[in-house]
Amino acid sequence: MSEGWTRKKRISSGASFNPMKIIGLDIRCCRYDGSAIEGAALRDGSEINGFEFLVYTLHTNTGDSASMFGFAGRSARGAGHMAAASLRPFLMGRNPLDREAIWQDWRTADRWWHHLPIYMYGPVDCCLWLLGAHAAGQPLWRYIGGAQSTVPVYASSMVLKDADAYANEALAVRDAGFKAYKIHPPGNSLGEDIEIHQAVRTAVGTDFNLMSDPVAAHSFEEAVRFGRALEKLDYLWLEEPLPDENFAALRELTRVLDIPVVGTEVLAKHPYSVAECIATRVTDAVRADVSWTGGVTGALKTARLAEAFHMNCELHTTIFHPLELVNLHVAGAVRNNSYFELLWPIETFDFGLTSALPMADGIATLPTAPGLGAELDWDMIDGATQEVV
Repeated sequence: MSEGWTRKKRISSGASFNPMKIIGLDIRCCRYDGSAIEGAALRDGSEINGFEFLVYTLHTNTGDSASMFGFAGRSARGAGHMAAASLRPFLMGRNPLDREAIWQDWRTADRWWHHLPIYMYGPVDCCLWLLGAHAAGQPLWRYIGGAQSTVPVYASSMVLKDADAYANEALAVRDAGFKAYKIHPPGNSLGEDIEIHQAVRTAVGTDFNLMSDPVAAHSFEEAVRFGRALEKLDYLWLEEPLPDENFAALRELTRVLDIPVVGTEVLAKHPYSVAECIATRVTDAVRADVSWTGGVTGALKTARLAEAFHMNCELHTTIFHPLELVNLHVAGAVRNNSYFELLWPIETFDFGLTSALPMADGIATLPTAPGLGAELDWDMIDGATQEVV
């Protein structure tokens, strides 16, 4: 039996094989005007009137391709041309299954000359993983290594006008079946922010989980007072109370507060940039996502590193629902993440896929079809495309 197996193996290993190679990268620069948020949706007082985004498509010599949305800040054309100039020549001829080698080589190349924004590489890495998962005939989360098939969902607010608006929204989120609600307060004053958090707790009662993300709005002393107030209101965590890069102040804040302090979502070069945060407890939990953290590879590296220190890696919203679905696949492949995060109102961001995200009653269910497990809405993408670079 052993001899026969050896002979068969020898015959198999001698067979010709044409490895998959990347032969093209298209980047669509898109603007979608089908959704908007009335009023000041961001802290700078600006409104969201349409969305700028990118759609990356990797082509291979086998005829396979994979596409994914990408963040673009305020300018899809600006981001698209920058990404194409750096990433297209870097990727040509590479085997898309060599994700780790490509990820490591890009880290070196980016350091030497490119210096792209943190959101540029993630979609490429997502495409690499999707190509591999689809070739394996597995949904992405199982291709990574499945950990859980369902994940609870929480909704995150935009910046609203007053305490009543937040309270009413929290009630809508709870009544829609979501498992928690996170507040992005205006940050105009500490007193106003505390009042908002009190109003929301009063509205939803004591048996509904709440979180807060003031996005580094206050001083260290104010952050201590704010954290103490949230402890009395039984909030689940305090996120980005100070700038992510202010390690010394965050470490002290984490030490003096009982409420868990969460951060690191905007630090570039994960997981290396967050290693100190994890090893020396700069925060109680870290943040990562497939958009800003270097794709699936970067998010997994950060989550695994945090897991080794018995720390959670709370996955951060990627805004666009195709990317959110990739984020959900990562959530299904790790155990040290509590929730799947989506921005509210959900319908405002519900574009890019031909079907809604797979969730009901506040529970997201991981897809079972190969790859992403859903189809991109190419009619919508074609209509939103301003330029292909």
